[in-house]
Amino acid sequence: MRLNHITLVVTDLVRSKEFYRKLGLIQIVDTPPRYARFRMPDGDATLSVEVIEGSPPNSASAHFFFECEDVDATVSALKAQGIEFYQEPTDMFYAWREARLRDPDGHDIRLYTENAKDVRLNPPWKIPGT
Repeated sequence: MRLNHITLVVTDLVRSKEFYRKLGLIQIVDTPPRYARFRMPDGDATLSVEVIEGSPPNSASAHFFFECEDVDATVSALKAQGIEFYQEPTDMFYAWREARLRDPDGHDIRLYTENAKDVRLNPPWKIPGT
């Protein structure tokens, strides 16, 4: 099984498309007024945004993690474009340097750089034999 993509429910398609393009995602589908899909600049992962009438976003249910080559440089570049962060790049106990922000609908986004090689798939607390 492979993850295809994540779709975020949003309230304003135009505003969300502008935000995710500023983050560096590459828009590959545009079907206004309801849907857009983006490809990550590295790899083949995709993220969609969709306006669903009667279904408001629920930002408290998930955190989205985007890996960066250099989180400090990425945060500086995004701040220069007017993106606001609620946590500056910080060394976390789980071996990532991480910054935090919210998209226009309040979805929680984490930008990070690993401080140790392959810690995402091989953390020190990994279940043996997996």
